[in-house]
Amino acid sequence: MIDTASKATGEIKLAMPVQYLKGVGPARAGVFAKLGVQTVGDLLEYYPRDWVFAPQPVKIGQLREGETAAIVGLVESTDYQAYRHPAIFEAMVADETGICRIIWFHGGYLRDSLKPGQAVIAWGKVGEYRHKLQLTNPKFSVIEEATSKQAGPVALADYFSGGIYSGSAGLSSGQIKKIIRPVLENIDGLIGEFYDDEFRKKAELISRQDAFRWIHQPADEEKLVKAKRRLKFDELFLMQLGLALRRHRHSQFASAVAMKCSEEIDRRIRRRFPFLLTQDQDGAIAEIAADMQKRVPMNRLLQGDVGSGKTVVALYAALLAVANKTQVAIMAPTEILANQHFISIERYLRNSEVKRVLITGGLTGEKREEILEQIKSGEIDIVVGTVALLEKDIEFKRLGLIVIDEQHKFGVHQRAELRKEGTPHCLVMTATPIPRTLAMTVFGDLDVSIIKNSPPGRGEIVTRWVAPNTRDKAYEFIRERLKARKQAYFVYPRITGVEEEGDIKAATDGWRELSKVFGEFRIELLHGRMSSEKKQQVMAEFRRGKIDALVATVVVEVGVDIPNATIMVIEGADRFGLAQMHQLRGRIGRGESKSFCFLFADRETENEVARSRLEMMERSSDGFEIAEHDLKLRGPGELFSTRQHGLPDLKIADIIDDYDLLVMARRDAFELVSADPMLISPMHKNIRQSLITKFGESLGLADVA
Repeated sequence: MIDTASKATGEIKLAMPVQYLKGVGPARAGVFAKLGVQTVGDLLEYYPRDWVFAPQPVKIGQLREGETAAIVGLVESTDYQAYRHPAIFEAMVADETGICRIIWFHGGYLRDSLKPGQAVIAWGKVGEYRHKLQLTNPKFSVIEEATSKQAGPVALADYFSGGIYSGSAGLSSGQIKKIIRPVLENIDGLIGEFYDDEFRKKAELISRQDAFRWIHQPADEEKLVKAKRRLKFDELFLMQLGLALRRHRHSQFASAVAMKCSEEIDRRIRRRFPFLLTQDQDGAIAEIAADMQKRVPMNRLLQGDVGSGKTVVALYAALLAVANKTQVAIMAPTEILANQHFISIERYLRNSEVKRVLITGGLTGEKREEILEQIKSGEIDIVVGTVALLEKDIEFKRLGLIVIDEQHKFGVHQRAELRKEGTPHCLVMTATPIPRTLAMTVFGDLDVSIIKNSPPGRGEIVTRWVAPNTRDKAYEFIRERLKARKQAYFVYPRITGVEEEGDIKAATDGWRELSKVFGEFRIELLHGRMSSEKKQQVMAEFRRGKIDALVATVVVEVGVDIPNATIMVIEGADRFGLAQMHQLRGRIGRGESKSFCFLFADRETENEVARSRLEMMERSSDGFEIAEHDLKLRGPGELFSTRQHGLPDLKIADIIDDYDLLVMARRDAFELVSADPMLISPMHKNIRQSLITKFGESLGLADVA
C-alpha cells in the first residue's frame, strides 16, 4: 500500500515505493522493479556487488613514479595488441596537462567497454616505460553522466569510491548511488536497532544504522568489513529466528498420537529383520521412538549415505505406528522408488498380519476404489506411493506417521498436503548427505538423525574416470563381468538426443549402440517416459537376472537395490553433479562382491568444475565429504532450493563462507525464542517487524497484538 502521507511530505519510509524518491519516477521505478527493488527497504538491501576506494585524482602532469594515484581524463585512443606475450590492451588518456599511457595485461575483455571519447577515472601504481609514466592494470570507472564531467576532482573521487552496483539498461551504478544518498542521510529515522548495547558489544557488532551507511558508502575497507559482518549476522539471525519460531509453533499448537514402545513391541518388530541392526541404526531408532512417544508431532530428518540401511529404520518406525493402531503413509518421488520400497516391505513382512498396499498413477478403476475404501475404513495399515498419495480422494482413518523419502524433491506445499489428515508424526529421509550448513538452514526446523556407517557385508566399490581412448578396454572388462553372471547399469544424462546439443549422450542411442557392442547379452532400456507397467516389468526381470545390463536415465538414481549388479557406467559423467553421481554409484556394491563404477568423460575437459567433480569421485566414497565439496562447487541454491522451503533469500550472507556467523546466529536465535516465544517484549519490536516482512504471516506473529 502506498504511504500517501510520506509522498506528500517528502518523508522517507521503508515501505514507500521507490517511485517517490528523488530522481526515480514511474519509468525508472519499472527498471528498479526488474532488479527486485520496489520499496525503499528493498533499495537499502540492494547491496553493491563490489567496492572501490579511489584516491583523490591529480592532474596527469603531477604524476610521480612509484606513487599510487588517480587520474581523470578522456580516452584518446585504444589498441589491443594480441601479438604480444602476454597480449595487452592499451588506452591513451589525456587531460589539459598531458597524456598517460594505461595498459592491461590479458585485457582483450576491455575492447567493448573502453572506447575513444569516453571520460574515465583510473587509479593504480605509477610506473615508467621508455622514459614515460604509465599506469599498469589499474582499476577504472567510466564516467557515465555529463554532469560528472563538470564536477571537481573531490566530487569525482567521492562519486566513484565505495559501492559499485549491478545496474541495467537505463539505470547505471552511478545513478543508483545518487538515488540512495538521501535515504542514507535519513537512516537513523528509518532503521531500528535489533539488539541492546550489551549484546552488540559481546558479539562485536556495529549499530544497524552504521551498517547500512557503511555498506553503501564505506569510508575505508575496515568500515566495510564491519558493515558486512553486521548485515550478514542479521540475515542469518532472522532466518534462524524463523526456523526457531516454526519449531516452537509446531511443538505448542500441534498434537499427535503418543506411540507406546514397550520391550515386547520392540522385540516383535526386530524379529522381522533377519540380521542384527548396526549401532547407527539402533541410535536412530532410539531417537525416533523417543519422539514418537510424545504428543508433540515428530519432525525428524533421517539422513544416511547410500546403502546405509535407512529403509529398515523407517520400517521400524512404521511398524511402531501400526502397533499403536494407527496408519502409515510412505511417499517416494518416483514410481520405481515407491515400488522398490514396497518390495522391501513385502520381503520383511512376509506372513505378517500388517496389511500394506502400493498406490501409483497406474492404479485405476474398481481396484483403486476398493483400496481407497479400505484405507478410509482403516483396514490397510501401510500405504506406499508417489505424489499420488496427495490426491484428494485418498482419506486415512487414523494417520499416525508419514515417511517421506528423498524429501528435497518435494515442495513445502506438497508435504503440508499430507498433513491434511491431522498432525501425524513425520519422518523425512534422504540418501543425499546434508552438509552441516544446510542442516542448519534448509532443514533447520527438523531434528536430525544420522546413519554414518553401512551394514557389514557390503563389497568395495572401485571408481575410475575413463578417457575416450581407453573406453574399449573398459568394455572388455565389463564383458568379462557379464560373462561371470554379474549385471551392469549404463546411465545417460538424457532420454533422447537434441540436435543443438549433439555432444550430449542419450539413453536411446546408447541402448542401440550397446546392444551391438554386447550382442551376446540381453540389454534393455529404462526411462521415465515408459508406461508404469513397462517400467515395472523391466525392473522385475532385471531383479530376477533375466536382463544382463540396464541402459537407463537417472530413474535408477535412488532406491534401486539389486545385489548382483556390480557395474555402474555413467556416460557423460562431466554433465552430472557430484551428489547425483554418488547416488548412482550407490546402486552397486549392495552385495558382497567387489563393484566397479566407470565415469565416461573426456579426460581433456576444459570445465574446471567438472574435472574437480570427477577427481573427487575417484578419490572419495564418503557421501558427507562429497556433499560438502559439492556445496562449495555449486552453492546451496542448486542443491536445495531455499525458496522451496519457505526461507527468505540471503542477499549478503553465505552459509558456506559465513559458517561461524551462522552457528552464532542459530544459538542466539533459539535462545531468544526460548525466552520470548512470540517476541512480545518491546525491545524485540524491530526484530518482530522484520520477521513479518521477510516471512509474511506464516510464523503467526502478525496475530499477536
